[in-house]
Amino acid sequence: MAATQDADGSGAAGGRVPEAPSHLRFEYHHPGAIGVGDPRPRLSWQVGTAPDGYVQQRYEVETVVDDPAGSTPRRSRVVVESDEQVLVPWVGPELQSRQRATVRIRVAGQHGDWSPWSEAASVEVGLIHPDDWSAEFIEARWYEDPPTGTRHHAVHPDRLPPLFRREFTIDDGAHSARLYVSAHGLAEFEINGERVGRDALVPGWSSYGNRLRCATYDVTEHLRPGRNAIGAWTGDGWYRGRIGFEGGTWDIYGDRIGVLAQLEVVTSGGERITVATDSQWSASTGPILSSGIYDGETYDARLLQAGWSSPGFARKWSPVGVRDSDRSILAAHDGELVRSDDALEAVAVHERPDGRRIIDFGQNHTGRLRVTLEGPAGTRVQFRHAEVLQDDELYTRTLREAAQTDTLVLAGEPIVWEPRFTIHGYRYVEVTGWPGEIEPGAIRSLVYNTPMDRTGWFWSSEPDLQRLHDNIVWSMRSNFVDVPTDCPQRDERLGWTGDLNLFMPAGAWLYGTSGMLSDWLRSLAAEQRHYGPVPWYVPFVPGNDYWDAYKPGAVWGDVAVMLPHLMYERHGDLELLRRQYDSAKAWVDLVDERAGASHIWEADWQAGDWLDPAAPPENPLASRTDPYLIATAYFARTSHLLATTANILGYSDDATRYALLAEEVRHAFVERYLEDDGLATSDTQTAYALILVFDLCPDRAPALGRRLAQLVADAGCVISTGFVGTPIICDALVIAGRPDLAYRLLLQRDCPSWLYPVTMGATTTWERWDSMLPDGSINPGDMTGFNHYALGAIADWLYRHVAGLNAEAPGFRVARIAPRPGGGLTSAGARHETPYGPLEVRWSITGGAATVDFTVPVGVTAILDLPGAPRTRFAHGSHSVELSAEEALAIGIDADGRHSS
Repeated sequence: MAATQDADGSGAAGGRVPEAPSHLRFEYHHPGAIGVGDPRPRLSWQVGTAPDGYVQQRYEVETVVDDPAGSTPRRSRVVVESDEQVLVPWVGPELQSRQRATVRIRVAGQHGDWSPWSEAASVEVGLIHPDDWSAEFIEARWYEDPPTGTRHHAVHPDRLPPLFRREFTIDDGAHSARLYVSAHGLAEFEINGERVGRDALVPGWSSYGNRLRCATYDVTEHLRPGRNAIGAWTGDGWYRGRIGFEGGTWDIYGDRIGVLAQLEVVTSGGERITVATDSQWSASTGPILSSGIYDGETYDARLLQAGWSSPGFARKWSPVGVRDSDRSILAAHDGELVRSDDALEAVAVHERPDGRRIIDFGQNHTGRLRVTLEGPAGTRVQFRHAEVLQDDELYTRTLREAAQTDTLVLAGEPIVWEPRFTIHGYRYVEVTGWPGEIEPGAIRSLVYNTPMDRTGWFWSSEPDLQRLHDNIVWSMRSNFVDVPTDCPQRDERLGWTGDLNLFMPAGAWLYGTSGMLSDWLRSLAAEQRHYGPVPWYVPFVPGNDYWDAYKPGAVWGDVAVMLPHLMYERHGDLELLRRQYDSAKAWVDLVDERAGASHIWEADWQAGDWLDPAAPPENPLASRTDPYLIATAYFARTSHLLATTANILGYSDDATRYALLAEEVRHAFVERYLEDDGLATSDTQTAYALILVFDLCPDRAPALGRRLAQLVADAGCVISTGFVGTPIICDALVIAGRPDLAYRLLLQRDCPSWLYPVTMGATTTWERWDSMLPDGSINPGDMTGFNHYALGAIADWLYRHVAGLNAEAPGFRVARIAPRPGGGLTSAGARHETPYGPLEVRWSITGGAATVDFTVPVGVTAILDLPGAPRTRFAHGSHSVELSAEEALAIGIDADGRHSS
């Protein structure tokens, strides 16, 4: 084995100085963030290049604090003796509401020479105390009938979403101005006729009774000397709109929508002006006739009151009502709000004899249309959205009771229109009533999701495997829309805890989700405190007894323990682990109580290995694996993880207690679920995979592994596992010493398999392996969708095993490079943007010889782990290792890249 290293940059001052730090972040916010909720945000940075042997020994933080009023800035410089550079504690003055801090960082290594300073980056705190708010929630005062029906509420003049407005005067120009907003429902603001910000679905969906999020906008450029006006559009959203399946539930959080807004202006002359929602605002109806998350939006352009959000508007509107509200629950988002940063153009337009057009955007996704058209007043144009076609028509049965239909009524003038308060999951759109030809670019699809930094890329010599990875990326992107949903299209779109728990080991490679999931975990803990168990989905929507929040469920509820631990492993976020500890502990204690002295959890209904491919379409619960075996296996696993977490946090008594509990549960599991002949009571792939991956019976692991391998081979190497078994089946086969079978499963194209949907033209991952049947017809099951990320959990194995990237220490402070070629692949690789910078590996096989190239970011140590060779440590930089044909064969790789086992 021959290894080489490329130069990584020598810096200045005799080659002992790294380059200036970059990628400065505040918690999980990018530089320039405003309205953050933490007065002491932790700092992270990266160092792009550094001399050989460089190790950070200290860093210096320069902080300048001021506020929008332009008071005298406070400057501090603090040197910290530490080699840490990820989520380090704030050392500047504690920030107060409205204050802005500008920060620079420089670092020094063991020789003591300082790097250049980083570029300055700023962060601004929002309104972090209840008494910072003078604004009150306002709402329309007119009577509103309750909604009727399930598919649509009646278009009733007393149930229309209101508009709100107010005028005000600024004598001088604006030196700075901030608009702080929230809503009961959804809101979009305008000042002087121009939209404020780019966020959508504001303020998002949280556990509203416990945490109502706010958004902050810099609106300095919107204001002008003299008369100004501010206005707000509103929509029902999750607050009072219909949410949930089987008809859904209306008015979950309240039956009246309204807004909270506080505009704070510092004029050029230094005067402070506050314009807040109160009784001086007025309300009216507008062109939005109905708006629902599931059903879409109806907009009558003839009803738009021109100039309503501009000064000088003459029409008389109704007075508003003021509602008492709990300001203590107002909070900034840990991450970002939903917006569109991408758009898709139509790849095909199919004409129908009756004048309808079906537009194909070429990619299943979450979004909404932006259309440009004109036509006679009263022309009604309808847009229906769906994921797939059958017999060349939209297939909508899988949407269940979600209409996914937008309607635009023209006013006789050109219009550029996009619905405001809905979202759809689709690839295809049926257009009815469009006047004339559809010109190129007249209909674009804006892709919406929570903004997340892309952090993972995978490639291989097998194109279908690349497409599988891309599909997983699109499904994750489509379902991370403020909360991590199961699907973006039907009457559900809920934050299912089990789906996320099983998928996030994969998802954490693909996108930086820490801000969004930190916020979601706050809602989870709040709902857990209310209900006792962790609900099946968060935020919880009442109205369905089947998924009662008071009924605890394994795998789903275990996310309270497993997700914070995963985020600690991947991001090194110790404080998140600490913050969520009480939630994790409460979950394990509840399960311990439910299991009782036997330590076998069989006291509650369980979902088990959901969507086992052997289950009939009408019953996704009909798993071949005993659901109580699964529940008890997860009880052992989460008890062990909680003990590990307690140990990390220094809670020694808890660490001892839960380690003992985990061992007791493991022994009970073996006694109950393993037969004397060595087989499991559920002789299934999922059962053996759990036992092997969770290390529940190490003494019998070889025999259990052989039985798993036999079951996989006997099944013809097609998928025989549901939600629980699928994420771990390939790892279990590796533990069993049969990576060749894992690769056969991975590369299988017969149904059910990961690549079967790829052969059927899928552009996202499906809910079922056979959501579309080989003849092109749609699976008749109720649980049939085409954009669910759960079965995309295999991406974790692609990164860890196929490419060979692993976190050996929290946050990738120590990485392990351990590619395991196989399956006939001749090359593969991956890149992951770690908290320290990009970690990348590429391997290729030519003529039996193998080459492994990898790049290690500054601050990270990498361990090269190849079978049959000693583990070797590498510092930052670019490295290349070559294996001769003999060495490659010795680690089990023949000339075709196949395992010799």
